[in-house]
Amino acid sequence: MSHAPRTHTVIDSPVGPLTLVATGGTLAGLYMTDQRHRPPQETFGDPDPEPFAETVAQLDEYFSRVRTEFTVPLAPEGTAFQLRVWEQLRRIPYGETVTYGELAEAIGRPSAARAVGLANGRNPLSIIVPCHRVIGSTGSLTGYGGGLERKRQLLGLERRARGTDTPDAQLATLW
Repeated sequence: MSHAPRTHTVIDSPVGPLTLVATGGTLAGLYMTDQRHRPPQETFGDPDPEPFAETVAQLDEYFSRVRTEFTVPLAPEGTAFQLRVWEQLRRIPYGETVTYGELAEAIGRPSAARAVGLANGRNPLSIIVPCHRVIGSTGSLTGYGGGLERKRQLLGLERRARGTDTPDAQLATLW
């Protein structure tokens, strides 16, 4: 665990308040209200909006359907396996989905779908590391640390931005 100073700020978004956490000035966390596995507030450090200007700008562009990929530097903390899963999440194209099994195959661990799901649920950088783009093998919106309604909102926003009005078979359960 890092000993660099931690700071945080809270911003409004279409999916509710988002708490941004930086370690040594680099984004280490993005948490939603009532998010599962959200660390205790006292671990977020002092309030300071300064290190978050670029993250806030990119989130605004994302929610305005202008930005499809985030480029802010990230400093997530996790196990080697979790970091591998989170890196693979960043490769899922905007507006598309993969299953937990497909994600496990992509990291070279085809029998680890359950472990991938657990790592996905511990993602400390929701939205920017798009864990909302992972769905169940039947196309269902299985678990999401931020709640299924937020997952539905994020996937819907991305599909509308892509101009995909007709849901594909995988996302039929959304509509």
